[in-house]
Amino acid sequence: MELYTIDIRSWTASFRYPNLISGIQPTLEVPPLSTVLGLINAAAGRYIDHQKLSIGYYFEYQGKEMDLETIYMMDTNKGKPNNITKSNVIKREFLFENFLRIYTPDEAIVNYLKSPVYPLVLGRMNDLASIDVAKIEKKNLPEVENADKIKGQIIPFANNFLPGVIQALPKYFSNTIPRQNIGTEAYSVLNYQTKVQSNLKAYRDMIGKQEVDIYMHYLDFTSM
Repeated sequence: MELYTIDIRSWTASFRYPNLISGIQPTLEVPPLSTVLGLINAAAGRYIDHQKLSIGYYFEYQGKEMDLETIYMMDTNKGKPNNITKSNVIKREFLFENFLRIYTPDEAIVNYLKSPVYPLVLGRMNDLASIDVAKIEKKNLPEVENADKIKGQIIPFANNFLPGVIQALPKYFSNTIPRQNIGTEAYSVLNYQTKVQSNLKAYRDMIGKQEVDIYMHYLDFTSM
């Protein structure tokens, strides 16, 4: 299968568990689809109203640690901010020295990422990321049946039942205020150290010195 590959790196990254809003904030070890599609929106400089889309990605990191973060909570009156605030200190987990490779057959997405309109982040606004434009390339990846090298990815849990952290994650968010989750479903979160046997069809790539089987997500937003 012919796919473009785009490499993105960052010093830090954090992908908040969707159901935890207070206390210790752990990080997912692989970004959800909504984060990757959000990167594409930032690069495009606008909200993209996807109808049908195929995309895959691989993510790895070199370390994980806990940070102390001061947050400021603002009281509101009927949705309007005022000057009544209080501070709180929380523990937030983050990932260090991160690498994300995106796979897409869509040249328009590649062109967005070659010249981003807005800064790219892998999580919070201080998790700045950069694209290695010189390494963007088009590859013909061989198809693999019963892929046994799937790692650093999220895989739909339904009908696959792969091990890993199981999380309900959105595919995308609406272009409304407040934003609404689109296409939330259960995923197996498989970090880059995972070794699993599957019955999935994937596409094999060489990343560094290792072979990785890339699962392609075929997304259909026409009915959402």
